[in-house]
Amino acid sequence: MKQKLSIVKIGGNVIEDAHGFEHVLGLFSKMDGNKILVHGGGKKATELGNKLGIESQMVNGRRITDPETLDIAVMVYGGLVSKKIVAKLQALGTDAIGMSGADANTIRAHKRPIKKVDFGLVGDVDTVNSYAILKLLQAGFTPIFCALTHDGRGQLLNTNADTIAAELAIAMSDQFETTLYYCFEKKGVLQDVDDENSVIHHIDSKTYDELLAYGIISDGMLPKMHNCFYALRNHVAKVCVGNSEMLEANNSEYTTLTL
Repeated sequence: MKQKLSIVKIGGNVIEDAHGFEHVLGLFSKMDGNKILVHGGGKKATELGNKLGIESQMVNGRRITDPETLDIAVMVYGGLVSKKIVAKLQALGTDAIGMSGADANTIRAHKRPIKKVDFGLVGDVDTVNSYAILKLLQAGFTPIFCALTHDGRGQLLNTNADTIAAELAIAMSDQFETTLYYCFEKKGVLQDVDDENSVIHHIDSKTYDELLAYGIISDGMLPKMHNCFYALRNHVAKVCVGNSEMLEANNSEYTTLTL
């Protein structure tokens, strides 16, 4: 029987809220068994860029990454945010280790091809070195992945954190029964976007198609849902979407997705 593995992705809004940040790390530290945390830090990167006079360019909510913007991403994701998380988790008794995709060659990617938009130094994931990650878990470490990968030729690449979480969950599903948690500011997928308590508790493929047809899932939730079902179709056991409270052992107010 496979051991369980929890992969938790926390978004920029959670990181920006000091109380929420402490709270989610406290809940994460109490989770039993093998676990991995994945984080972004886009808002903090935008903030630092503005201070340095480097303006963020976004297309359809995705950041265009020129060399200067990549330097900021590396400083913020791989430095400031990563080390704050690691230090706070150490204080909570979790032996965390900060990782980018370049560390131990864990996540290799290629520069996104230019189609209608040139996203610059943005990476699309090719491979995840599940063996290296397994060794870290077996040694008792909790990997903390930031939104950076590498191309194997010395180039770091800015990579969507939701995608990294999904690719990690898929790669680790050979060895573990993997649950992927997407933590953001809402309680889950909402039936009515204006009603915080209208959480849809379970979505399978059929329900998903219906929600799409009725326009209930739209805009910013679409890429998140795409990642969720991509993970499920590639042997991830289940995906949960909600705010940090879903990491509490007896909470059920969040959305669970299965095939």
